[in-house]
Amino acid sequence: MRVAACNMRLAHCPLVPSQRVKSASVTVEGTLVSQISRGVLALVGIYKDDNAADLEYCAKKLCASKLWDNENQKSWRKSVKQMEYEVLLVSQFTLFGDISNKKHVPDFSKSMKSAHASARYGEFKSIVAAQYGDPTKVKDGVFGAMMDVTLVNDGPVTLLVDSRESIPDGVCAER
Repeated sequence: MRVAACNMRLAHCPLVPSQRVKSASVTVEGTLVSQISRGVLALVGIYKDDNAADLEYCAKKLCASKLWDNENQKSWRKSVKQMEYEVLLVSQFTLFGDISNKKHVPDFSKSMKSAHASARYGEFKSIVAAQYGDPTKVKDGVFGAMMDVTLVNDGPVTLLVDSRESIPDGVCAER
């Protein structure tokens, strides 16, 4: 599973690009659906072969990644959980879009089909909430909806959470 980033090497396993934000919100058809103050905005792409282990790995990394300074101003010492900030999850099947064809038309065949992806995304949100330990700190958009995502970057700091990191070299490419 991957959480947000634009990196072609990621085109074969799950992905979650994550941005440290001062604030972020999701609006659907003019209605505010979710908003957070300081925290992490995570764009969640569900790959066609993602499994429970991928979800667990990415949720753990998302909650434990040290993106903030500590009380002594030492960089990269505190996680979103330690800071008691919030997490905003936004489903984004387009993370696995491939535009390498001659027509330059996106091919989303590497993304999990919507019905299954919706269930996996729901599982991921539940796992993130459990990893965080406070479900009220984990918000999300509307799966499958056209969303307006607004954010104020903090830094900017953008990191990629990729479950392939937990798999021995070469295994993912064979999936």
